[in-house]
Amino acid sequence: MFEPVLLRNMDVPDGHLLSSYEARGGYQALAKALREHTPDEIIDLVKQSNLRGRGGAGFPTGLKWSFVPKRADKPKYLCCNADEGEPGTFKDRIIMERDPHQLIEGMVISAYAIGAKTAYVYIRGEYVLAIHRLKQAIAEAHAKGYLGTRILGSDFNFVVHIHCGAGAYICGEETAMLDSLEGKRAQPRLKPPFPAVAGLYASPTVINNVETLVCVPHIVARGPDWFRSIGPDKSPGPKLYCLSGHVRNPGLYELPMGISLRELVEDRAGGPPPGRRIKAVIPGGVSAPLIPERGLDVGMDFDSLAAVGSMLGSAGVIVIDDSTCMVKVATRIIEFFHHESCGKCTPCREGLNWVVKVLRRVEAGQGAPDDLEQLEALCKGIFGNTFCALGDGAAMGLRAALAHFEHEFVAHIEKGRCSFH
Repeated sequence: MFEPVLLRNMDVPDGHLLSSYEARGGYQALAKALREHTPDEIIDLVKQSNLRGRGGAGFPTGLKWSFVPKRADKPKYLCCNADEGEPGTFKDRIIMERDPHQLIEGMVISAYAIGAKTAYVYIRGEYVLAIHRLKQAIAEAHAKGYLGTRILGSDFNFVVHIHCGAGAYICGEETAMLDSLEGKRAQPRLKPPFPAVAGLYASPTVINNVETLVCVPHIVARGPDWFRSIGPDKSPGPKLYCLSGHVRNPGLYELPMGISLRELVEDRAGGPPPGRRIKAVIPGGVSAPLIPERGLDVGMDFDSLAAVGSMLGSAGVIVIDDSTCMVKVATRIIEFFHHESCGKCTPCREGLNWVVKVLRRVEAGQGAPDDLEQLEALCKGIFGNTFCALGDGAAMGLRAALAHFEHEFVAHIEKGRCSFH
């Protein structure tokens, strides 16, 4: 039986308060880090654990930290990406609402490792309770000496600021988030230079999401070997999965990385509603290409999903049953991406505009015989030609829908109506 790690305090009364967090061993990992390890040793521990970023890209966390220059003329920054704008994703919100001190402890240890004295939590403005709880936790941590000057009697000083976003999906892209923090219109930056060298205010910056940062105290406390013992070698550790859509038991699940998608959906979340069958599952938020029912035995980890043409992404698992029109699903997803495009690059701005027009025409039963060829041509023009992954995610998702459910698109065009109405 898997013992929850990241969600261990979810059902604890007043688990968001410092007293409750301390009673369950909170901030002991921070004390251990400051007392027993140098910053470089903390980076080595995280490297040995093979922790990969939980924000979607899956980049090795310790390796990212090691890119920060040891000596820099400018201050170093830590940025927590808590924007969580991917539809179907709510794991970071739950942590900030119910166990905010776990995030703060992870941020302090991470900042100590990279030499940052200032951090920003970029949080979506709609997360009202999470913002309130996080502000309260920061105040408690300051009062108790876990934040501020000479933390726990050491020479390390560190402060955390909260920055509330205004609901723009593009701010989930790390460089667009940095522009927003600097008071600019949020748009992706051309890379290189990468944030580790020239990030916030052109200074060395590490950006990690909430789930990644809360793994750090457990690695310090229990060791990298323990972390690697959970899940597959290349993608180890506990993982948070968000289950929604046509499933009997939606919610947030913590299980080992690499659990099969079928076990996650059918056994853990109870499968589809009575009388219905699973048609497809989106495994990592709407940016991730859907997987048809016959492919659900794939492991929920970065490499296994990449091997079948999808991705783990944010682990926002959206279940679609056999009562659903896939043309409608594809149209709604592309409408979202079109609406959220920042407009900086032409392939995304203009390409998605035309994809939406064609899909709406097909969905309305007014499609032309060559519309599917037009959609593929548009995807080809978008994919790989944009500043960030927004356009890529839209193109990959649509291509998967067309590949696995082309017959439904063809039926819309040939019959002039939807068969699911």
